[in-house]
Amino acid sequence: MKTPRTRPTNDTVRNTAASSDAMIQLHGVVKRFSNAAGEFTVLKGVDLAIKRGEFVSIVGKSGSGKSTLLNMVTGIDHPSDGQVVVNGTDIYTGMTESQRSNWRGRNLGIVFQFFQLLPMLTLLENVMLPMDYVDMYDFDERPARAMELLKLVGLEKFANKLPILVSTGQQQLAAIARAMACDPPLLIADEPTGNLDTRSADTIIQLFEHFVSLGKTIVMVTHDPSLTSRTHRNIILSDGELINETIAISLPQLRHRHMLEFTKLVEERMYQPHETIISRNESVGYFFMIRRGEVEVILQDKKKRENVISRLSNGEFFGEMELLRGGKSIANVRAGSGPVEVLALPRADFIRVMNESPITAEAVAKIVQKRLDKHRVADYRSASR
Repeated sequence: MKTPRTRPTNDTVRNTAASSDAMIQLHGVVKRFSNAAGEFTVLKGVDLAIKRGEFVSIVGKSGSGKSTLLNMVTGIDHPSDGQVVVNGTDIYTGMTESQRSNWRGRNLGIVFQFFQLLPMLTLLENVMLPMDYVDMYDFDERPARAMELLKLVGLEKFANKLPILVSTGQQQLAAIARAMACDPPLLIADEPTGNLDTRSADTIIQLFEHFVSLGKTIVMVTHDPSLTSRTHRNIILSDGELINETIAISLPQLRHRHMLEFTKLVEERMYQPHETIISRNESVGYFFMIRRGEVEVILQDKKKRENVISRLSNGEFFGEMELLRGGKSIANVRAGSGPVEVLALPRADFIRVMNESPITAEAVAKIVQKRLDKHRVADYRSASR
């Protein structure tokens, strides 16, 4: 078998290479804080790229660095090291605080968990405020535009009410209207549904989906799995570092610390169309996760005819059967009709983590059993020919 090219990988960067279609690009972003106990690092060299028009969720345990990451993107805080480029602008190089504030008002909409509406202003006046701040739209146009946005979120009847006189769900809808006041290309939302009931949360997400359909980019921090399932990408932060997205998709039951460990251990292997990855009767030393492309699992009948018993694609894995049950491969595995990129994890690391994560081991074992049943059916059909 030909040895494939290998190299370390970071899907979170490679999913969107630094280019004109990237709305957000973070390169080696580090954030350190100092207090009486000493210095500690919240973000540890984060590389991240998000395309224009993507709807992305960011998740992670408390203290993982989610809000700090948002602060880097919005220009609210400064990185200790690294570069942040948003909508084509390096927001920390050669830009004063005043310039950054004006840039933020024209390029970002920010939605907070606790709404941050000014209590002495009506909903209409709250929505008009960003236009006043950055002097966008003619003065006489602003009330009409604010009313248009309130109508979009279903609050036109409450335009002249103070925030305290409407529900929490309606306050968040007003905050979203305010965030879109200057028609920004990027919307940042920090736990936007954290204080809302399920029905109100669904209304918010439907609204976000509408904005994405119009070409807006949305980055949302959330702990709600029902919301992450509706975004284009799910980025996981663990202890200030990004988890490889292919690993998170392939093995969602893994603890974040194990995902992060795998992120540091895997290598990317690239195979050309129809190139063999595993040969039948070969000892298997790696667990493979498919990053991009399609893989074929093949058995031969007694007349040496190939029978494709399974096709696996992005986010699926193979090699687990041999690693968990021992022995040699019972099938050939090769790239499909196009190039394939996989992540390869050494056998010893895979077995160790399976022993430490019974939930993941159980989920993988069910897949192993399902594939074994499929092999038995294929073997029976081959023998009967």
